[in-house]
Amino acid sequence: MTPQRILVVDDDPGLARALSINLRAHGYDVLLAHDGTSALDAVARGHPAIVVLDLGLPDMDGVQVIEGVRGWSTTPILVLSARGTSAEKVEALDAGADDYLTKPFAMDEFLARVRAALRRAINAATEHEPETVVTADFTIDLAGHRVTRDGQPVRLTPTEWSLLELLVRHTGKLVAQRTLLTEVWGPAYQQETHYLRVYLAQLRRKLEPDPSRPRYLITEPGAGYRFVNG
Repeated sequence: MTPQRILVVDDDPGLARALSINLRAHGYDVLLAHDGTSALDAVARGHPAIVVLDLGLPDMDGVQVIEGVRGWSTTPILVLSARGTSAEKVEALDAGADDYLTKPFAMDEFLARVRAALRRAINAATEHEPETVVTADFTIDLAGHRVTRDGQPVRLTPTEWSLLELLVRHTGKLVAQRTLLTEVWGPAYQQETHYLRVYLAQLRRKLEPDPSRPRYLITEPGAGYRFVNG
């Protein structure tokens, strides 16, 4: 079985290393990031099962990282912070964090919090994430990586599928241009917004009943795209 991947975001190399060693010893795959920008890229590219996040980062506040992740992802976020006041905890939790552990902490408690967050995420995914999305015009089989229209397969390129899957897994939510470009093409392509225009046009030609007036693949000018079904 593939080990669950955990992203540790902390600018303290010693603590990051200690967390990494302990998590790997308990069978997890670990990614490390030392600033907010790298953390957001790692969430998009690395698909972690949980994010362990320090709030005191060198380039941006950890709350901004939480808000950036929550703009498009439900990945659990466990905050580790020396900030222990109620107001600071409330701010992080209101921004979208799932749990909050104040430094210093016991490693056993940290590992227990990680296990609890992962269990909640698995239960939520089992209950709420559909394997098949049915629209009035086509059907998307997420598990099988297939799209059919009128019973016939729709041929999508790997890039078209990646883009469609990302939008469909966040049905109704705005997915930012930067997130789409980072996840589908990589961090080096964050400014290549014309890629999105080209590939969304291709998807619309294949899926929309009227590509010039899209019903499912909606553009939010200057912000991103969203998949709407209903």
